Amino acid sequence: MPLRHSRGGRPAYNTKLHIVRAGGSRPDCPDPLLMPRADSLYVRLPNWVGDACMCLPALDLLRREGYPLVLCGRSWARDLFSGLTAGDAFVALGRSFGENRRTLRQSLAGRGPVRGLVFPNSLSSAALFRLAGIRSAGYRGDGRSLLLGWALPKPRGLHEVEVFYRLAHDTLRRWRPGTGDLPPTPGPRLALPLTATHHEAAARALAQAGITGRFIVLAPIAAGLHHGQPKAWPGFGDLAQALGQRGHTCVICPPAHEAEASRAAVPSATVLPPLPLGAFAALTARAAAVVCNDSGTSHVAAAAGARQITLFGVTRRERTGPWSPDAVCLGAEGQWPALSDVLAAVEQLAGAAT
Repeated sequence: MPLRHSRGGRPAYNTKLHIVRAGGSRPDCPDPLLMPRADSLYVRLPNWVGDACMCLPALDLLRREGYPLVLCGRSWARDLFSGLTAGDAFVALGRSFGENRRTLRQSLAGRGPVRGLVFPNSLSSAALFRLAGIRSAGYRGDGRSLLLGWALPKPRGLHEVEVFYRLAHDTLRRWRPGTGDLPPTPGPRLALPLTATHHEAAARALAQAGITGRFIVLAPIAAGLHHGQPKAWPGFGDLAQALGQRGHTCVICPPAHEAEASRAAVPSATVLPPLPLGAFAALTARAAAVVCNDSGTSHVAAAAGARQITLFGVTRRERTGPWSPDAVCLGAEGQWPALSDVLAAVEQLAGAAT
């Protein structure tokens, strides 16, 4: 394949697509089975907060195998993951494909050979790394095999945490077949480390709202539909009123674009100002209980080790439930939980936090 050079002098593949036989290699690439541990590994994070959190065990596996990581994702991920990226680089990606490609190419200047791992399943995520000159591994599908150096079959019937972990695990096996035993499954927790800055920001928000005692975080919004059905439990307003009557302080801390809808859903709750995701994770860790839908908040809370209750009505907890042995899950696909059941679970969880 002809090569051209980036401004940094690093060779980059041209934009023509070349089909590679399964297990084969391009003549201008090093042995595809071997990857020195000193090489940088570019990791394309998912665009959704919950999915990014569910990648944490996979990132931990890559890091423990000695690969310097360059995390590539939305700007919010830099803050959320700042507690675990002390030795990693971060490339912030926006919504413009062309600008993202230029940003990646600039980040490659001065680096040695790199490889990539693409967690999202979209065609555009594979194309972005391919056209930036990063030969990558990812799950096949939607024509992505033409764009990936290592196109792996996506497993079925697993939790999303296990799906992301399997991609990292099986990719390492292909790159370094002599690698010692790798844990075949992820650990029981997401284990997101939070920084002092995260905790200080959460404490300031509570102090400014005059909250000094125990509190319960409610997250009533779940964006989008699932098979045409709303993903948000309809009982948050009644739950907040019932908890208030029992002496509990309920707070909401929505992002700016969800503030109006959150106030309408839970008018009796104390509203905290929008926080960066790392500080919001620290807020959930401080709460006596977190009540949320099957949404990004559920996975942030699980990553922070919060005392949480996740409510299901249209999604399957086996696929996307919180990856935490301590999480309480109520409801099921096709059946939202009753208000009385949620109220009893919250009081039990909040009572255990005293």
